[in-house]
Amino acid sequence: MDIDTNALFAGDRRMLARAITLIESTRPEDEMAAEELLHRVLPRIGSSVRIGISGSPGAGKSTFIESFGMKCIEAGSKVAVLAVDPSSSITGGSILGDKTRMSKLGSHESAFIRPSPSGGSLGGVNRRTREVIWLVEAAGFDRILLETVGVGQSEIDAANMTDFYLLIQLPNAGDELQGIKKGILELADCVFVNKADIDKTLAEKARGELSSALHYQRARTSGWQIPVLVGSAATGAGLVELMQVIEQFCAHTGRDTGPGSAFHSRRSAQLKEWMHDRIKDKMIRSFYGHPDVQKALPEVEKQVASGALTAQEAMQKLFDVYRLPNAH
Repeated sequence: MDIDTNALFAGDRRMLARAITLIESTRPEDEMAAEELLHRVLPRIGSSVRIGISGSPGAGKSTFIESFGMKCIEAGSKVAVLAVDPSSSITGGSILGDKTRMSKLGSHESAFIRPSPSGGSLGGVNRRTREVIWLVEAAGFDRILLETVGVGQSEIDAANMTDFYLLIQLPNAGDELQGIKKGILELADCVFVNKADIDKTLAEKARGELSSALHYQRARTSGWQIPVLVGSAATGAGLVELMQVIEQFCAHTGRDTGPGSAFHSRRSAQLKEWMHDRIKDKMIRSFYGHPDVQKALPEVEKQVASGALTAQEAMQKLFDVYRLPNAH
């Protein structure tokens, strides 16, 4: 697949979509071309603010992203939305409905929406999401919104790929505070209580209880007090305040001060994690693609299923026949 990088760097959305398709391809013949493209793109990455967005089902993430994205565009930004859809464990398909749910944002010339199936990747975040972020940065998008499936490991994966992590909650979040996983709150750089237009009193109660819970929790960013905002994606209330909080966070972490700041240290850690993720991905594909493993696997699985082998014994049996080929 031929990618015109000049068109990509000029913001050609069709070329950007083709580049992402190449990066996400699992075809062996596309792998080298994808790596060459990434090498050309690397000098142009890092200019955006990457915002991870999560929340429980029904919190209104898609409506929020459309409203917030339009606010960012009004302020002069170019917005890319990377929405990870959970792939079906049975068919491998995914809903990929975000473009229809964000029709106004999706049709704007300063926006780009790319729904991507998780492809069965652990945590629900596409295995090449990090590289896709780089491509949209190279195409000139300076606000990147990464929407996760909102379950399990996906929040951690998204937090490890973004600069600012936003947790969206419903007005009844205060009543259900014990049900909110502590780990998710620990990741948040800001909490936004959405749909406050439905019940302002309940939303303010949620703000108070969430603020109280966060007061005794150490933020993942040193010296940052996690704010709890109240607003509504439907009416736009609270969105300008959120934009201000993000700017304050970038200033607090030293985005414009260069290497050595908390902002750039987080980016450096993400690059190292990218390396380890690629190593793990290659090792897994190498292991399961090994002919001797493929030959032995059905019988070993059968023995585990019958109780003849423990999982540990089965693992050792398979590794005994596995020989790591030379890495390329």
